[in-house]
Amino acid sequence: MTYLAAETVGNPVANIGIFSLFVVVTMIVVIRASKKNATADEFFTGGRGFSGPQNGIAIAGDYLSAASFLGIAGAIAVYGYDGFLYSIGFLVAWLVALLLVAELLRNTGKFTMADVLSFRLRQRPVRMAAATTTLMVSLFYLLAQMAGAGGLVALLLDITSKSGQAVVIAVVGVLMIVYVLVGGMKGTTWVQIIKAVLLITGAAVMTIMVLAKFGLNFSEILGSAQAAISSATTEGVANRDVLAPGAQYGGSLTSQINFISLALALVLGTAGLPHVLMRFYTVPTAKEARRSVVWAIALIGAFYLFTLALGYGAAAIVGPDRILGAPGGVNSAAPLLAFELGGVILLGVISAVAFATILAVVAGLTITASASFAHDVYASVIKRGQVTEDEQVRVSRITAVVLGILAIGLGILANGQNIAFLVALAFAVAAAANLPTIIYSLYWRRFNTRGALWSMYGGLISTIVLIVFSPAVTGSKTAMIPGVDIAWFPLANPGIVSIPLAFILGIVGTLTSPDDEDPKVAAEMEVRSLTGIGAEKAVSH
Repeated sequence: MTYLAAETVGNPVANIGIFSLFVVVTMIVVIRASKKNATADEFFTGGRGFSGPQNGIAIAGDYLSAASFLGIAGAIAVYGYDGFLYSIGFLVAWLVALLLVAELLRNTGKFTMADVLSFRLRQRPVRMAAATTTLMVSLFYLLAQMAGAGGLVALLLDITSKSGQAVVIAVVGVLMIVYVLVGGMKGTTWVQIIKAVLLITGAAVMTIMVLAKFGLNFSEILGSAQAAISSATTEGVANRDVLAPGAQYGGSLTSQINFISLALALVLGTAGLPHVLMRFYTVPTAKEARRSVVWAIALIGAFYLFTLALGYGAAAIVGPDRILGAPGGVNSAAPLLAFELGGVILLGVISAVAFATILAVVAGLTITASASFAHDVYASVIKRGQVTEDEQVRVSRITAVVLGILAIGLGILANGQNIAFLVALAFAVAAAANLPTIIYSLYWRRFNTRGALWSMYGGLISTIVLIVFSPAVTGSKTAMIPGVDIAWFPLANPGIVSIPLAFILGIVGTLTSPDDEDPKVAAEMEVRSLTGIGAEKAVSH
């Protein structure tokens, strides 16, 4: 059943017009930024010319994806407390990144995560493994953003056909490719900054409007949300207590274990996300890298508090029946709430911001993945370092096109899934495939090449295999391929199995291999990671 027709979501022409204006403005910014993209350093890291606050805002823009705005708001509107767990996990994850990874990674690397992992290990196999995990994490994340694009336009234009939504996903993919080809990291970063300001401002305005509607009484919002849920007619919704844990992850033991698995993936995944890690290289010093993360945490934390009001506000004002029955399903909660609060204009603005969110994040993911392939695979593995910077940039651009086409295809397949859930799968891959090796490389001097390869490939393969044979892909009504049932793994998120396995494989691989790494290089990496000597000039703290 569809509760919304085209006329009830405002004027589609106005919505697309506002979005087109954003595309034009940001494209002008990207073109201007592209005038200084002569070297690989400028194309991959923006010439390390961004300040801590600028990079912090860009990190917030990179991190606050369609999952944050559409998926989490929808999850809270339908599941309440359990939906807010996404916000908590995504925010707490930044403490791991700040305390364990940010500064040390910035001091040790140059362009990509593989620079750090291969610093004291064998270059070619480690770079190949790191590039493989980077590409896979980026693909999973891109899949979520593309699905968000399809769901949002389905709502705005009342496009219910899968073919129509596929066209929209393709358009977003093409725009993403153009941003990366033209602007590189510098253009992408400015798009992220613009988008972060728009998104956080839009969420703040909507939060104030929701609070004002209930007399600035948050308890009143919660009570109204629970009343709306209790009176819902959609099957399985009316019996939920959305003010207490358990609406989504309560009941059976499997469900509770699934929640723990999800929490592990969310909290540990951020420190292994290559497109977030690459942002630490866009600032000139480690001090600015720390400032970046502090700014990012402040902005991201404020935004996630807004999602609490937006999610419960959507449940109270819009109602779960309309949300679940609208084109786009659970991902339509925030746009529907915008329409109820401010009519066509606010819907158009918020929808344009959501589109901007998707475009900016996919551009950041694409520049990261393409840079990793060009720098780590093409330049270091295939060409063995005998390559010019122009060649690296050219290969990176070709990779961006290929990756964009692949992301379009996968996004069409995943269309209709909850975006926050899809992103959680990307976090599981990042936490298992990347984080153990990063931690061991930075903190364990005995760690060696075999340990790195076992950890990265073992974490990556186990996570993907468990996802493929999980209820997320087949065997349930909400699965990506509902007509097939090959699900023998009971958990929707495999983090509780694959993340500890990757840590264990890193230890076993290291201890069963001769300690053949050069101790001088290990000592150099330790000093450099802690002090920045060799990576940058001294600065006053």
